[in-house]
Amino acid sequence: MRILFVHQNFPGQYVHIIQRLAQQGQHQLVALGINALDRGRGIPESLNHFRYGLDRGNTPGGHPLVMETESKIIRAEGCARAAEQLKAKGFTPDLICAHPGWGESLFLKGIWPGSPLLCYQEFFYNEHGFDSNFDPEFSDERNWQAQAKLTMKNAYLHLTLEQADWNVSPTQFQASSFPEHWRRRISVIHDGVDTRKAIPNPAPASLKLPDGTVLEKGQPIVTFVNRRLEPYRGCHTFLRAIPDLQRQAPDARLVIVGEGKGVSYGSACPEGEWKDRFLAEIEGQYDPSRVHFTGTLPYSQFIPLLQLSACHVYLTYPFVMSWSLLEAMACGCAVVGSDTAPVREVICHGENGLLVDFFSPADLASAVAEQLRDRERATAFGQAARRTVERTYDLDACVTRHLALMDLVASGSINP
Repeated sequence: MRILFVHQNFPGQYVHIIQRLAQQGQHQLVALGINALDRGRGIPESLNHFRYGLDRGNTPGGHPLVMETESKIIRAEGCARAAEQLKAKGFTPDLICAHPGWGESLFLKGIWPGSPLLCYQEFFYNEHGFDSNFDPEFSDERNWQAQAKLTMKNAYLHLTLEQADWNVSPTQFQASSFPEHWRRRISVIHDGVDTRKAIPNPAPASLKLPDGTVLEKGQPIVTFVNRRLEPYRGCHTFLRAIPDLQRQAPDARLVIVGEGKGVSYGSACPEGEWKDRFLAEIEGQYDPSRVHFTGTLPYSQFIPLLQLSACHVYLTYPFVMSWSLLEAMACGCAVVGSDTAPVREVICHGENGLLVDFFSPADLASAVAEQLRDRERATAFGQAARRTVERTYDLDACVTRHLALMDLVASGSINP
């Protein structure tokens, strides 16, 4: 097949798919992206990557409600022009696999109307039942303006759903965020976790943190991971739990991984950074010498940290589930997670981990302390968590399912 991949920061979610396709050696693989390609990410030499540029920026003084939509249109226009050049060179894909999150795929059907389009759909924004207005401490006022923001945030998604021949979403929860009439055209297949890399290690080497602290196997190490420390991923609940947790488990070392500045999701802190705001709340109530902020860790250190972890904490709004949770489970971590829908999809309370109220630092502290005390139960949770990942989220199996779906869409065998 001739397959075109479209992702703003290619390869994104497609990296393992293109590696498998390249190994098969019978496909022409082409990709469009806006950023320079990092071949160090395992991109096969047989793949041809083309960058598209932008001819303009947002309109000065434009209406705030259409700013995001305009940005996506600008990207879609740039991508379409690059696609037009590919077509002029004689390339017509048998299948287009696109991540529409930044708008790029919007006009591709106008270039290749006969090429099936398979879109990777991450999330549809809803006013109720998902991330919006979930956290009363940081929720916007419920009014028509807030609803208008969500309506316009979804505007381009409606267009991409109309354009797509089929869609794929990584979790049942994420697929459930879409309007019911579109769910019939969404297959649920996770990107997959490499269970040969993320694996328990009964005798891991010691690990030196950026602050010089050396972690050893057998220590009561608690890990907490955010891309950026922010309320969407429960940093406020975790940090507020520290004093109570240290009272119950004074020997615990709390290792917090993630960038302390800015946000990936949700609003920025009105004053300073979220991390500093919540640490100020507990100042004088905890021992900071046993709380370690590492910043972002390379994967070569991240997995060894999880292998040393005695308990891993994962908290999230009802939003996209982080890969780090599944990687921690694959490493055999005893997980304490938030009792929110995306976490309930993978953690069954009392079977392969514990679930606590997202908003209760006291419940979180008690659950983590319980895992540190009862190592036999924690080990059993970790083993069960590993089996969960092996059963449903193993990389090889997930890639195989993705390739099967791609064949169905390319051949027209799957009907909208």
